[in-house]
Amino acid sequence: MKNLFPRYIWLVDTIYRAEKITFEEINKRWLRNEMSEGKEIPLRTFHNHRQAIEELFDINIECDKRNGYVYYIDNKEDMERGGIRSWLLNTFAVNNLINECRDGACPVSTRLRQRILFETIPSGQRFLTPIIEAMRDNMSVEITYQSFWRDQPNTFEIEPYCVKVFKQRWYVVGQNPYYNTLRIYALDRIQNLQTTGKSFQLPKNFDAHAFFENSFGIIVDENIKPCIVKIKAFDPKRKYFRTLPLHASQQEIETTDKYSVFSYYISPTFDFRQEILSHGDEIEVLLPEWFRNEIPTTNNLRTF
Repeated sequence: MKNLFPRYIWLVDTIYRAEKITFEEINKRWLRNEMSEGKEIPLRTFHNHRQAIEELFDINIECDKRNGYVYYIDNKEDMERGGIRSWLLNTFAVNNLINECRDGACPVSTRLRQRILFETIPSGQRFLTPIIEAMRDNMSVEITYQSFWRDQPNTFEIEPYCVKVFKQRWYVVGQNPYYNTLRIYALDRIQNLQTTGKSFQLPKNFDAHAFFENSFGIIVDENIKPCIVKIKAFDPKRKYFRTLPLHASQQEIETTDKYSVFSYYISPTFDFRQEILSHGDEIEVLLPEWFRNEIPTTNNLRTF
């Protein structure tokens, strides 16, 4: 699975960019990629990859037999709306271009590997793939977990429901049978992981998007209910919020020549508070009052 995952991503991205492509052309492009090691993709392997991609990512690679046996992505529009499929393309498309320029295959002046810099997400390197595999098979896993709040690691079982990346860390949301509740674990705090061989049933009403709908990041606290939060953002900070909203519910409800007021429907959890504090006196919390009182501000000293 570890070695197959990049191949799946490469295949999706290749067909997506080509729109329609023959198997022969896929193989030509594959041979330009360093993952190929100079070997073509057998037709049977290609079809196995197609099936795995559909099962893992709900991406359907279809064949148009009437127009020269060309392959295309049937649900392309769904991929462009966001979510996991869009993330896969955005994350790996550039990496695929780099790999197509294999060492020695491009002039030094055109090699891209040293000219494109990525953010490192260390937590995804070791445990992300086996967790996704366990999610696919509805199998529980046993993890040895070292919390930041405990002196010693604990070993326990979880049923992985979904994964989420936030601020360069991967997290898994899992049902903990011991506590009989959903809990969130950071992958970079897992010391060891192994499958238990036990199957579980994912609840039919579980919706990963709905679970985090009112959260800023990774914290879901039932004791902090979602509410209307209003924030005043001064220039130039408001321009950053316009291009990269803090939350999907963001709306710009007031605009002046000096500032804008943004409204959110969100749970003001600890991670959201930390985000607000990180912007210093470039923003000011207006509502709710209790949240405003928690955020020190020097904006009342501003002069225009």
